[in-house]
Amino acid sequence: MLELHSMPTPNGQKVMIMLEECGLPWKHVDVDIRTGDQFKAGHLKLSPNNKIPALVDPDGPGGSYTMMESGAILLYLAGKTGKFLPRSVRGKYDVLQWLMFQMAHVGPMFGQAGHFLTLKKEEDAGLKYARERYLNEARRLYRVLDNRLAESRWIGCAEYSIADMAVYPWTRSHPDRGITEAEYPYFMRWYRTMEARPAVQRNNAMAIEIRERMTRAGEAKPPVNIYDTKDNAARLGKATGH
Repeated sequence: MLELHSMPTPNGQKVMIMLEECGLPWKHVDVDIRTGDQFKAGHLKLSPNNKIPALVDPDGPGGSYTMMESGAILLYLAGKTGKFLPRSVRGKYDVLQWLMFQMAHVGPMFGQAGHFLTLKKEEDAGLKYARERYLNEARRLYRVLDNRLAESRWIGCAEYSIADMAVYPWTRSHPDRGITEAEYPYFMRWYRTMEARPAVQRNNAMAIEIRERMTRAGEAKPPVNIYDTKDNAARLGKATGH
């Protein structure tokens, strides 16, 4: 059975969706990044970058095999199952372009927008600049998606693929970004189609259950500020002795 060592963040959920779509037997191993599980020795062996998700495949190439980085995991599972990555050379590279678009742009920029928008609302000049910068970039990226979906039913190519799975969890907060049906009709059509997929619905239900379980388990533990990069670097150094 595959093990997904993770938390239902957008990066965790895109792998959950793929596992559900493929019908593979798997289990979720909770890694609460809010309480520092990502710095434990066991997790660092799976993910040296102290991030989630990490995948353990007991039937991998040459025996048990471990993967980190959500985009790489999606490609691994597509290769393992022969699903959700076109067999044609052209189709494959169409999907890979849009998978890289999510990894290089949607994930980092949406993440930054979410971070700065949830900070205190005082009108600090630097904070105001950061909010405007990342929110405007997030809206630009929604426009890129809308333009793409005006010409293609799915993001990567003419068929549903790992590119759609990668993008979807990051876009669930679109109402908070001011994304409307009137301005982004093709994106909204795609989003509704994604939400109708049984595997996506199972992911969304599981994400709620896992968060609740992890919240209960972490109530007595001291929190870790995952946005304090200096502290995170110090914790990694302490955990690895370097």
